[in-house]
Amino acid sequence: MAFDFIHAGLQEKQEAGYLRERVCIEYEKDAIICINGEHYLNFASNDYLGMRQHHGVLQSWVEGLAQFGGGSGASPLVTGYTQAHCALESYLEEHLQREAVLLFNSGFAANQAICQALLKSDVQVFVDRYMHASFLDGVMAGKAKFKRYNHNDKQQLSSLLAASSGDKLVATEGIFSMDGDAAPVRDMAEMCRQHDAWLMLDDAHGFGVFGDNGLGTVEQYQLSQQDAPLVMGTFGKAVGTAGAFVAGSQSLVEYLINHARHYIYSTSIPASQAVATLFSLTAISTGNERERLKSNIAFFREQVQQHGFDILPSESAIQPLIIGDPNKAMAFSAQLRQRGIWVPAIRYPTVPKGSDRLRITLSAQHVEKDISVLVDALALARDSV
Repeated sequence: MAFDFIHAGLQEKQEAGYLRERVCIEYEKDAIICINGEHYLNFASNDYLGMRQHHGVLQSWVEGLAQFGGGSGASPLVTGYTQAHCALESYLEEHLQREAVLLFNSGFAANQAICQALLKSDVQVFVDRYMHASFLDGVMAGKAKFKRYNHNDKQQLSSLLAASSGDKLVATEGIFSMDGDAAPVRDMAEMCRQHDAWLMLDDAHGFGVFGDNGLGTVEQYQLSQQDAPLVMGTFGKAVGTAGAFVAGSQSLVEYLINHARHYIYSTSIPASQAVATLFSLTAISTGNERERLKSNIAFFREQVQQHGFDILPSESAIQPLIIGDPNKAMAFSAQLRQRGIWVPAIRYPTVPKGSDRLRITLSAQHVEKDISVLVDALALARDSV
């Protein structure tokens, strides 16, 4: 029978404890989600600042719809590039202190475009072992020579760079999506300068949260264009909308416009989305959401450690609790659901085998009572698994 591997592949996933299934969210409000008529405190969202439900963001989106319509209607090189897109790019250029910015439909598309357009056969790429799948898939599908260095291992990276020649790219995340820890970007930038390499920063989980104005790792560590010639950030997490950007030199962006197929042949993000995104960025820079999130992170870490849990050393909204076994992680998650807490289990291949976990994410929308309920539920679940 044709395509027998489909059934076999699903069966294999099921038996190994790695089968993925979707759930349908009926509605969400103030960190509460409803699934199948049941309500849960949501500790699984990447909406770190609650901007998805910010009234100004919603109103800006409505105003953008009235002005530009529901979709963009074309690729950006045809008629899909509007004043709204231009204004968002200009804001990012100014505040990230980059010569140029290019918008993409998603962080996945942006990373794939970087790999497809830039990573030629004579380019050497050095990738953190925990780099996001969107970049890893892109580099593995291309012709560039690449090596993965151990997570945040500066010594190994330095040795790899010293032993290489020609065009070199070092790729890392600013805040790692599964561990929540930060890359040593200042040291890496200096290392790249010494070895005439480019530093590529995927700041999907830092952008919107870190820095004086919420512009992420670049702002937090004052990384110039020379320090990090290639920066990718997303709007679908802390910013609360959708889409992504690549920032760098004018020549880099012009090259991507002419060579990145993910940009050339894809309908651009709706202009209304760009309007809402620009409003969100300005609101983040002046609002108190980041301070509330920071306070919630500190409170959670204090409470969870008092209950005897070992959690990874993360100062970000991502607070992973390592379980180590996929079935046990699923059982732990189910125990939390029974107590009104939504924290899905994260398993291989999203994380390495043996590091299956609960990926707890905090938001500015949470209050201390929510976090206390979460920690109590974790303690009760631990005794039941």
